[in-house]
Amino acid sequence: MTIKTIKTPKIKSLKWRNALTAYTFILPNFLGFMIFTLVPVIVSIILSFMEWDTASPMKFVGLKNFAHLLKDETFRISLGNTLYYTVATVPLTLVCALALAILLNKGIKGLKIFRAMFFLPYITSIVAVAVVWNMLLHPTMGPVNEFLKLIGIINPPGWTSSTEWSLPAVIIVSVWRSMGYYMVIYLAGLQGIPGELYEAATVDGANAWQKFKNITVPMLTPTTFFVSIMLVINSFKVFDLILVMTQGGPGRSTNVLVYDIYNEAFLNFKFGYSSAIAMVLFAIVLIITLIQFKVEEKWVNYF
Repeated sequence: MTIKTIKTPKIKSLKWRNALTAYTFILPNFLGFMIFTLVPVIVSIILSFMEWDTASPMKFVGLKNFAHLLKDETFRISLGNTLYYTVATVPLTLVCALALAILLNKGIKGLKIFRAMFFLPYITSIVAVAVVWNMLLHPTMGPVNEFLKLIGIINPPGWTSSTEWSLPAVIIVSVWRSMGYYMVIYLAGLQGIPGELYEAATVDGANAWQKFKNITVPMLTPTTFFVSIMLVINSFKVFDLILVMTQGGPGRSTNVLVYDIYNEAFLNFKFGYSSAIAMVLFAIVLIITLIQFKVEEKWVNYF
């Protein structure tokens, strides 16, 4: 015998009020997303098929902007620099953040102070960080090169004044600045791993490396997946550090995609062409993110 639940008007009214309350809390964030994210994205998609310099009326040009990308040497250099920056920055930041998290997950004296010290660069003004690092990496008077000369390196790198070393210099600063933030995320992941797993592994005779490989790494898979996605997206969006430290130079050695978009839009006033570059950037990040989701599924199944 089935018992039917009778929905009274009072219960329906309560559910409606609860739903209205929930939507009321969501509404400000949704409006912000609509106004500051969704609408600009739609406008950017439309502009990518247009030719517009703000002084003349918009002109529909179809795929002309995208066809021009194939011939644009600056775009190819910017894409190569962005890929180089991403490939170097993401694994270095992952490794440094995880290493710091493991070191600072133990009960050592002054633990909170050390955590705050490593996290501080992330909340410091990017302009201040870039200016200080430019002074540290000065090719002739910087403390870094003075130290390298002291240990026997006669011709230290030119860093931001060198076409070969300018992008590695930006990568070093980026890793140094970001690793504290991702260290905090890894710390949260490490503290969520049950201690019983390590105790059982100790009883079975596992050493530190075996514990790390068979317990820490698999249990941190969701955290690593999140961190890697955030790092890839942020690496493709790098702009402020480039703008303050090198302004895309020397030459075009540190010109990245977002800096190229900035130049084309606000210096050359080619808003249609810059929107086309932005769409290509969006497509690249989307494809890489989808690949990461597929890899993460296989990674979870492997463990």
